[in-house]
Amino acid sequence: MKKIIYIFLLLISITSKAQVTATDSAVPGKITVIKDSRLDELARREAAFNEALSAATKSSKGYRLMILNTNDRPFAMKVRSQLLQNFPEQKVYMGFQPPFIKLKFGNFLTKEDAEIYKKDILRLKIITGNIYLLPETIETKPEKNKEVIEN
Repeated sequence: MKKIIYIFLLLISITSKAQVTATDSAVPGKITVIKDSRLDELARREAAFNEALSAATKSSKGYRLMILNTNDRPFAMKVRSQLLQNFPEQKVYMGFQPPFIKLKFGNFLTKEDAEIYKKDILRLKIITGNIYLLPETIETKPEKNKEVIEN
């Protein structure tokens, strides 16, 4: 019986074929894309907007005021909100280096501009401690790019 099974298996293995490799059945052809012409205009406008936006915020060397270095978070938030209310044209940068919260203020190209704001902050008594002038990399916004962003 075993011999019959072996012979049967041998015959099957001889007569069976291995995998047949067939050529690719995909036929090369032509693809036609039908789209709205307004998509090209939209893509052009979006590219111009993105380029103007990236050009609108550049970095340069300048100054910031170190307003506060404390571990009292509620006081830091109070000072931050007062700065934003009194000087909405400037940015307040809040950083956390455990356990201290650091408040930096403004993007000034010259020391003179920073000194003016420093005097105003002291005059308004937003902070009574020392305010330090720090040389840092600041954000600058060229005026010529505003019209492109608005369109």
